[in-house]
Amino acid sequence: MAQSYKQHWNKVYSSKAITQLGWYEAYPAVSIDFLEQCSLEKDAPILDVGAGATTFVDHLLAAGYQNIIALDISQVALERLQDRLGEERAAQVQWITADITNPPLALEIGKILFWHDRACLHFMTGESQQQAYVKMLKQLLRPGGYALISAFAVGGAVKCSGLDVVNYDEAGLVDLLGEQFELRSCDYYTYTMPSSDLRLYVSALFQKKMAP
Repeated sequence: MAQSYKQHWNKVYSSKAITQLGWYEAYPAVSIDFLEQCSLEKDAPILDVGAGATTFVDHLLAAGYQNIIALDISQVALERLQDRLGEERAAQVQWITADITNPPLALEIGKILFWHDRACLHFMTGESQQQAYVKMLKQLLRPGGYALISAFAVGGAVKCSGLDVVNYDEAGLVDLLGEQFELRSCDYYTYTMPSSDLRLYVSALFQKKMAP
């Protein structure tokens, strides 16, 4: 399954200009707003899950964050992001081409303080995938760290890039992550695609509870 996803996303990122992809954001306002709520130090380890060619990494660098990890299953996507950043800025980011549900990743990434996922989780349609995702989140995120997850909301689109998705609401995300996480904030918003089509999203910020 991972290999088929890899082939799919490599093809997607090879076939269109980044600015024409359905999830492109010139300025990731929602993610930035939630990040600022966390008041992280500039050396806090930040993992961008399913980074693709996101502009969120551009913002992190511009804001002075020094410990950024960009992960995606598509090598093509990450290469396009690196090309846009340029050699000097790209060298400031740790790059990982992998499936986030792959357990050995925990050793490669280490502990983080901020988990950013915009439009990755909702592609995991199987329960085993979803549970592997949550297990990795629990392994990587330090107690007191934050997880920001944005996904297609209930009542919104049921497919993206030709693939089925799982739609979430606040309660669904709370149930999925479980009692180790406390919901800090949640917002529903409508994203306008480059095609002018509209997509309803839910974004939820969680904090991992401190060990008793």
